[in-house]
Amino acid sequence: MPEDHSDTPGRSWLDRITQFFSGEPENREALIEKMRDLRDRDIIDVDTLGIIEGALQVAEMQVREIMIPRAQMISIRANTPPKDFLPVIIDCAHSRFPVLGDDPDEVIGVLLAKDLLPLVLDPARMDRFNIKDHIRQAFIIPESKRLDSLLRDFRNNRNHMAIVVNEYGGVAGLVTIEDVLEQIVGEIEDETDVEDDDYLIKDLDNSEYTVKALIPIEDFNEHFGSTFSDEEFDTVGGLVMQEFGRLPERNESVLLGGFRFTVLNADARTIRLLRVTPEEQETIPAEDG
Repeated sequence: MPEDHSDTPGRSWLDRITQFFSGEPENREALIEKMRDLRDRDIIDVDTLGIIEGALQVAEMQVREIMIPRAQMISIRANTPPKDFLPVIIDCAHSRFPVLGDDPDEVIGVLLAKDLLPLVLDPARMDRFNIKDHIRQAFIIPESKRLDSLLRDFRNNRNHMAIVVNEYGGVAGLVTIEDVLEQIVGEIEDETDVEDDDYLIKDLDNSEYTVKALIPIEDFNEHFGSTFSDEEFDTVGGLVMQEFGRLPERNESVLLGGFRFTVLNADARTIRLLRVTPEEQETIPAEDG
């Protein structure tokens, strides 16, 4: 009988995975099942599996599923003087801002916050500041662009933000490289992130919302006027997972309490992101008499 070297010291988890595959998986689902089997055998850990599944999901997702909607974009009008837009830049602490013309669908370029530092050193420049001398070319993409393709473009072009346009050429929103990476590795938080409704819920302007699964049920109820109980679960993700009775996959949906919850992103442990669509309640006409 040949010796089992699967636990030989010094062998990497990649070597052990390679040994595990006797042939190529027939499809994506078969690959995921094999990877989950590896997790169950403790050959890879849960975090590794989550990253692999996230990377596979990115290959099927489109920009419209994760973009920051136009209504929530923080942009600058080209004719706005620095004294008016600087407080906005300081308050939100972002590093890049779309610059728009008189027409809100006219994208002139992108302004980097770091390019404004000379104004701090020499306030006299404020009066002769021309924003068009400082903007960078905007990276414009359609809503339908796939995330794996966008990530490749970000890397090749050294862009960190893209302006998303709809089929009519109007500005639909924006997306950053961080937004894409979060679909793979999970939430990336820094000291400027704030846990509030705007951060947890995004209005897609078409009676649909993207909602982070970790939002407390109490906050969800307050925002949507719903009456979900939080006695058994604290978060909406837990509530939705209970309804499925298992960990759902991307694009699976469930109708619950007058809302359709569609899974946009989930890893091997939990649901990350949901699309929420209020369902129209059917009205039963009253009987005469």
